[in-house]
Amino acid sequence: MIEGMLLPEPDEDSRPFYEFAAAGELRVQRCGSCGTRRMPPRPMCPHCRSFDVDWELLSGRGRIWSFAVPHPPLLPAYAGFAPYNVVVVEVDEDPAIRFVGNLLVDAEGAVNDVDPATITIGEPVRVVFPAPVDDGHGAVVLPQWVRA
Repeated sequence: MIEGMLLPEPDEDSRPFYEFAAAGELRVQRCGSCGTRRMPPRPMCPHCRSFDVDWELLSGRGRIWSFAVPHPPLLPAYAGFAPYNVVVVEVDEDPAIRFVGNLLVDAEGAVNDVDPATITIGEPVRVVFPAPVDDGHGAVVLPQWVRA
């Protein structure tokens, strides 16, 4: 448990995403009517207004679209990790679908094990699902990324 860490609180629409992540699967909502993918999860398709929802399994591969390296001062729960990287990854199946996470050396790595100077935009990555993170209100598995 990490006191003070800000974690997502799954709701009715996002809960399946976190359940799939806990099972080691990267899935996104897909409209059951028009097929449009959407992330973050929400109850209605923004394109056709359908409430029909499917969950599409993705390959887990993508490219770094952007990244940042936070430095102190930070919230106390994050200060011990700094400086660390935060990457925005566009997935291969749909460049409009992007995930925010960390680039790790491997699935067991820490968020500050990668030298930020070595991260490049466009670098291929793949998803990993490290151990659940617990903020004292419940644990969630967060998708993270490693070099492909």
